[in-house]
Amino acid sequence: MTQPMTHHRSCNICEAMCGLIITHDGDTVLSVKPDPDDPLSRGHICPKAVALQDFRVDPDRVTRPLKKVDGAFVEISWEEAYDFAAQRLQEVQQAHGKDAVGVYLGNPNAHKFGNLLNLPRLVKALGTVNRYSSATADQIPHHVASIHMMGHPMLIPVPDVERTDFMVIIGGNPLVSNGSMMTAPGFGKRMDEIKARGGRVVVIDPRRTETAEKATEHHFIKPETDAFLMFALLHEIFEADLVDLATLAGVVDGLEALKKAVAPFDADKAAEMTGIPADTIRQLAHDFATAKSAVCYARMGASTQSFGTLCQWANNALNIVTGNFDSEGGAMFTTPALDYVGMTSRRGQVRSYPEKRSRVSGQPLYNGEFPISVMAEEMETSGEGQIKAMVTVAGNPVLTAPNGRRIEEGLEKLDFMLSVDIHINDTTRHADLILPGTVALEEVMYDMVFHTFAVRNTSGFAPALFDPPNQNPQEWEVIAQLTARLTGANSIGPDPTTTLGALLPNGYHADRVSVDALLKSGTPIDLGPLVANLKDRLETPDKRINLAPQAFLEDLPRLLEFEPPVTDEFPLLMIGRRQVRSHNSWTQNSLRLVKGKNRCTVQLNPVDAARLGIEDEANVIVEGRVGSVEMAAEVTDEMAPGVVSIPQGWGQKNGKIGIARDVGTISINDLTDDSRIDPVSGNAAFNGVPVAVKLAS
Repeated sequence: MTQPMTHHRSCNICEAMCGLIITHDGDTVLSVKPDPDDPLSRGHICPKAVALQDFRVDPDRVTRPLKKVDGAFVEISWEEAYDFAAQRLQEVQQAHGKDAVGVYLGNPNAHKFGNLLNLPRLVKALGTVNRYSSATADQIPHHVASIHMMGHPMLIPVPDVERTDFMVIIGGNPLVSNGSMMTAPGFGKRMDEIKARGGRVVVIDPRRTETAEKATEHHFIKPETDAFLMFALLHEIFEADLVDLATLAGVVDGLEALKKAVAPFDADKAAEMTGIPADTIRQLAHDFATAKSAVCYARMGASTQSFGTLCQWANNALNIVTGNFDSEGGAMFTTPALDYVGMTSRRGQVRSYPEKRSRVSGQPLYNGEFPISVMAEEMETSGEGQIKAMVTVAGNPVLTAPNGRRIEEGLEKLDFMLSVDIHINDTTRHADLILPGTVALEEVMYDMVFHTFAVRNTSGFAPALFDPPNQNPQEWEVIAQLTARLTGANSIGPDPTTTLGALLPNGYHADRVSVDALLKSGTPIDLGPLVANLKDRLETPDKRINLAPQAFLEDLPRLLEFEPPVTDEFPLLMIGRRQVRSHNSWTQNSLRLVKGKNRCTVQLNPVDAARLGIEDEANVIVEGRVGSVEMAAEVTDEMAPGVVSIPQGWGQKNGKIGIARDVGTISINDLTDDSRIDPVSGNAAFNGVPVAVKLAS
């Protein structure tokens, strides 16, 4: 046995970027422990990080190129695989046009630095407009709000949780997620710190989440009514003459238009729609506006619904009009060592939004991609631009997109499908060719995206710890080689480490951060708390904040006409649920993350359970417009009456994956309805889906 060695890196399974110390003996991982010296995660770790070793040695992992022959996958060489992929993609485009190839990019790509550098080149080489990703399943309203208000999709405000005195959390569960569009590992400790300095944390959610349990107070809210609450808070602040733009007063337009827009949304109207008492809403508005510092954070429940963009607009507006935008303790902006906003600057560009509309149902395209909710119809509907081939990279939309089984039917009818992935899963099993991907410990680690969303400025880098199996190329090389085959290029360009070294001198901390400095440090370098910087970074044509974008104003009548979609047939509203030991579908192939009691249950309130004759752990049928599932009931007062909750990421049924399947789980997206979207951004409306629950026979 050789002397064990240690390796420092950040976990890249979710957005938290927790610092890790990995002890290994050669190719064998001995332990994965938290790094107490990491300036962002400060010794926090969750079970998912420990499972990093599992994905590398997973017996179900795809480790050689697989070509489907007579319905079965057979191993082929890399050269044959690249040639086959390029040939078939080109044949489809020659026969049906450039847009006949669709591209779907899954969530892990956001954490893979090499993929982020090379995937745009692959999409450009294909020349297709039919690009989709997980972003329109969970976050595009944030980007759309930032585009219209500040001019750039990545100017995303981040709660300054280290210094705030009052935090309102709407539809988020950061104690479990450790932040989402807010990289905040160890959020439970951060809540303790807010309360220890005399601050408050208020949670608004249809479920008494883990975050709500720890908060100062919690209020149930009816699904899809969050915008009524936030506009009522704005209304009350205007009425009480508590508006204070603070340091941004000279760069904000649209204040009077916003005041007029929120006039119909008083506390009484919001109480009627949300179920939160009007006096509670008025007091919350007053307390928020008069706090020394405050920040409102609206996340998944407020984003993945029919009014997701209005919610993110209202969230930004609430922070702006109370002087809590670009201000300590409020919503601030990072100054990352690698400036993603600067790299993708839109200054001087004249753009209209949305950039395009989808071919079949006319849904909006933002950030170069269409909503995932229209991917099935684009495969089904004949005519110019119909998707006849698909490329998926680290994605499983059959389980993670709304009405996933409809997507599955579309994939089965394609002329050709290529997947870059580590598993044969419910999506990739339909592929004609699977190229093996790489996992975290085999890749360079620099989290370009989530340093941009972090609650503190840090910068960390780690080289690959292990080589991929079978001398396989890294995932970024696979993508680059495919691009080269399609374009006829003789080389694939520089490796990620070289590119990072070239980009860091253009960032905010070039004097302190370089590849060599990061390697020498081992743990991430602390670059300090968030600082005011928005005035210099605004990318609107006039470099001013637009507080009342016309596209959002035009959507308000739809909100005023909203009625809860419950019917006699579907009397309950379904929301999602995130769990500590899972992150999307691919993590469910780790035994340590799925073992124990079945966590894939439908939670419902005791009052609803008694009315329906359902007892705890009973098998029930949950039915919606697009399908039905059978699963175990979990009766709990954590749920608001009239609301049920099913977790995301489960339901593996196909391919080699068997661990999660063996515990009898279902996919929530066999119930979510792809016709339910936020029409402004195109984001899927996963929350507020009308369903019925009854005892299984």
